[in-house]
Amino acid sequence: MLKIDRPIGVLWDMDGVLTDSGEAHYISWKKSLDHRGIQFSREFFHKTFGMNNNGILSLLFERDATEQEVGDIGGLKEELFRKDIQGTLELLPGVGQWLQRFHQAGVPQAVASSAPQENIDAIVAELGIGDLFQTLVSGSKLSGKPDPATFILAAERLGFAPIDCLVIEDATVGVEAARRGGMKCVAVCTTHPKDDLQDADIVVDRLADLNPNDIELLFKN
Repeated sequence: MLKIDRPIGVLWDMDGVLTDSGEAHYISWKKSLDHRGIQFSREFFHKTFGMNNNGILSLLFERDATEQEVGDIGGLKEELFRKDIQGTLELLPGVGQWLQRFHQAGVPQAVASSAPQENIDAIVAELGIGDLFQTLVSGSKLSGKPDPATFILAAERLGFAPIDCLVIEDATVGVEAARRGGMKCVAVCTTHPKDDLQDADIVVDRLADLNPNDIELLFKN
């Protein structure tokens, strides 16, 4: 069993960490923007993966996106996304084992994602893992990653100081958010290569490769 010297909370990013939903996100973004004659490239998608819709659209338009644009374009994108993922998702390698490992060790867990709450609820239900989390936190209406606001809120809901939290991420903006928030971070190379994730405390190709001893050492008194 996992043995950690002090109580900690674990904050899971969702897309690209719990499940590989990236292609569904790209396709739904492309459909929603093609509808308006707006170009959306894979390169731009990878650069902005992990941001909330306001951040993505503001970068795309090279100005602050309006509430109506975020609501109309982002809303259509998310409707398409939730429709496309039905019956298609599965946990990434090692995720199920680590969810159970933390659960059995009495470690509280949260989802802390930039996604809208409806997406988080739908994906967690689709994967059948809702009973393993104490809270599901959406950062869609907060300052987006790399701002740590989503992680800070999730830590508060679990009742932990940032220094006592472990973030599990796959995006460069998420790793930066964890560092800015003063949290430990494990990065998984689902979306980005290892070289882009070196600011994390631990980088693994997949969670199945993560050694429990390395987590114990991160929080050793």
